[in-house]
Amino acid sequence: MPIATINPTTGETLKTYAPLSDSELESKLALAEKAFAQHRQTSFADRAEKLLAAAEIFESEKDRLAWLMTLEMGKPIHQAQTEAAKCATACRFYAKHGEAFLADERLPEAEGRCHVRFEPLGIVLAVMPWNYPFWQVVRFIAPALMAGNVGLLKHAANVPQCGLALEELFLRAGFPPGCFQNLAIENTTVSRVIESESVAAVTLTGSVGAGSAVAALAGKLIKPAVLELGGSDPFLVLPSAPLAETVAQAVTARVQNNGQSCIAAKRFIVHTDVYDAFTRQFVAAFEKLCVGDPALPETDIGPLAQERAVETLEKQIHTGIQAGAKILTGGKRVPGPGFFFEPTILADIPTGDGFAREELFGPVAMLFRARDLDEAIALANRSPFGLGASIWTQDDAEQQRGIRELQAGQVFVNGIVASQPALPFGGIKQSGYGRELGVAGIRAFVNAKSVWMPG
Repeated sequence: MPIATINPTTGETLKTYAPLSDSELESKLALAEKAFAQHRQTSFADRAEKLLAAAEIFESEKDRLAWLMTLEMGKPIHQAQTEAAKCATACRFYAKHGEAFLADERLPEAEGRCHVRFEPLGIVLAVMPWNYPFWQVVRFIAPALMAGNVGLLKHAANVPQCGLALEELFLRAGFPPGCFQNLAIENTTVSRVIESESVAAVTLTGSVGAGSAVAALAGKLIKPAVLELGGSDPFLVLPSAPLAETVAQAVTARVQNNGQSCIAAKRFIVHTDVYDAFTRQFVAAFEKLCVGDPALPETDIGPLAQERAVETLEKQIHTGIQAGAKILTGGKRVPGPGFFFEPTILADIPTGDGFAREELFGPVAMLFRARDLDEAIALANRSPFGLGASIWTQDDAEQQRGIRELQAGQVFVNGIVASQPALPFGGIKQSGYGRELGVAGIRAFVNAKSVWMPG
């Protein structure tokens, strides 16, 4: 697809960008090599100072940055402002804790004087998606820069202005040219960048297909990779959960970011004792949601990011209906310009059908009835994905079972699954491998070098 800003609210193409030529790409790789040679020698204090400067820009200019997100991928403006501010928290987190996370580790019970030191690998390529066009990038680049690495960003083709804004922001924060560069390249060029001897590692957030292709190439080249892929997160509701509050959280968990989030709750698995009451309130809440211009503060759900996303949802819902699913509300595209889709709830979905295992990327919820906690956990785990899960109950024994038995990279108890700087973030199964954020995120692309000296 072309590298272009296409306003999803109107469908209008606002600006297009020519991809880098071969010589321009080679120049950027050379600049990254030069930058790494210098940046790796800088102190943690120097890197932290620059990350703190970046945090200040994210906060002071959050309205400008938010508007770019709303313009290019349709994020509701208040959510976009929150995303820009969240980027500041990640920069401050690694500025504060990065040095301690990478401090030399002394090894007990080892012969001689031994320790492990953590050294940067070099140039890290990030292939990033459009749905969180600033936060997804910052949770990679903040720890990478703090560790002494440098970054190359291949952003999604429909958010080119967000990519350019990020490069400019880190330059203004004081990072020298080449420490973080935006690459205006097409998907077909990604493999060439990964194959470059200059590039040491790769991280990707995106589809299972894209992750599989990058993983295969990185594996062939013996280069480390972190993959954060799709998700079909379960949201388990048990009888002791306060119903009204849980329904309100369920709605937010499904329609945040216009329903376009890997960690959005997608499968709502409700105990039979509260299923009917939950369903009535859930449907009523969906039908009250305001769908419209994402630039307006009252809008709950803006457009999907691309025309093809609407088409994909239409096909998936048609498949679900053929399999026996029932539409409780919504179910179709909103007439008129732009890429809008009705908030939709599907029920009576055959659990053994392939449709129940799909990821629906948009404001569409799948509702399941469970006889008891055993069946609820079994349904939750009957998925090729394992990114996040949440369990809603006041019973401590049920909470502990959910924590132990739900197959996911993160389990939230009575809370919506969310990423935050201190928590390692990632999945299992087809949701990927490796971790971002937390101490694991900054150690993802370093060399843990063992050092031995005679005692």
